[in-house]
Amino acid sequence: MTQIPALAPANIVTERTEAGEQLLAPFVTPVSVRQRLDHLMAQPLLPRKPQKPLDIGLFDEIARNQLSLF
Repeated sequence: MTQIPALAPANIVTERTEAGEQLLAPFVTPVSVRQRLDHLMAQPLLPRKPQKPLDIGLFDEIARNQLSLF
């Protein structure tokens, strides 16, 4: 963490990130890695690959829309 040059008040603190120099707001702590992981763990699981439709038997939506053959 570094101080901003003399043009800004002395109590403003910055942090160097991949995106560049970032201002830190007073009384606000940066998000920690643990907090990010806790947030990701609270999210529902998502499939790794797109799911295939279940178009067989009772779940076949297309077959339900057909007219009766007899």
